Amino acid sequence: MILKKKQKTTSLQELNMNYNNRGDILNNSIKGIISEIERYAVKDGPGIRTVVFFKGCPLKCIWCANPETQKNTHQLMYWPTRCIGCKKCIQICPQKALSWNTTGIMINRSNCISCNVCTNTCNSQALTMSGELKNVEEVLDTIKKDNSFYQVSGGGVTFSGGEATYQKDFLIQLAQRCKDEGISTCIETCGYASQEVYQDLLPYIDYFFYDLKLINEKKHTKYTGVSNKLILSNFCYLQDAGADVTVRIPIIPGINNTESNINDSIHFLLEHAPGCHVSLLPYHRLGASKYGKLDMHYSLEELAPPSDEEMQSLKDLFVKHGFYVTIGE
Repeated sequence: MILKKKQKTTSLQELNMNYNNRGDILNNSIKGIISEIERYAVKDGPGIRTVVFFKGCPLKCIWCANPETQKNTHQLMYWPTRCIGCKKCIQICPQKALSWNTTGIMINRSNCISCNVCTNTCNSQALTMSGELKNVEEVLDTIKKDNSFYQVSGGGVTFSGGEATYQKDFLIQLAQRCKDEGISTCIETCGYASQEVYQDLLPYIDYFFYDLKLINEKKHTKYTGVSNKLILSNFCYLQDAGADVTVRIPIIPGINNTESNINDSIHFLLEHAPGCHVSLLPYHRLGASKYGKLDMHYSLEELAPPSDEEMQSLKDLFVKHGFYVTIGE
């Protein structure tokens, strides 16, 4: 699918003028639900970075490595290998949402209200809660702890998920505050948000890591749950606006590593972002075990990652067409 570029786009210079003249529009009463904050990350943007994982995503990619970030709610997770079988959680649960069978704790998720009574009782951390409500300054305080590392390495903060734009108001305010503190910002995004969200973000985001999973709309809908029309349109918008965009393509064997999708991806990028940075991300199963902890089904359990030879072959093909290509970054 080839999209026509829009003729008129707000420039980064105009957007930065809006940023400098914005006044004090921050509202610290807004809270975000955060899955995790990972410090000392080195593969989510330049330098040493702190990665903030937002909960909630409009896509449901069948290969998702972070299933605990798909829902924009608190979620109880059960880690059976940690469980000592004391059953205190069952006795104390006010909703009677927990029971015991031969495999361990069973969670009635219709009854569970994520009250944290069981997690506070579980000394072995067999029950944990994914998701914590935080305000902007609370998250910023954690980010600022590694300022010295950012300065030495050229690092900063990366907003990830889930999909950070799913909590757009919280994201924009957090990005503003990072900008105020002189902290470099990066976002890892699937591109599925309104164009206005990306326009509001542009003054505050230094690097966009933008996922292009499948170019064929029907296949994109089949494997992610949504059409890619908005995603491709927003990609063109960011290119026109002069944003620093790295294209990330997850390589999922049998799904998007086909000759047709690779060729379509190359043709689309040649049309809209010739010579750009393309990051090829080999499929992995590191997140597969988390599905069971959430009582979710993982359909790619038997899928093997692509070989090093295949990844190198794909890299060579993109390089042949003039792109700067990295693998696994």
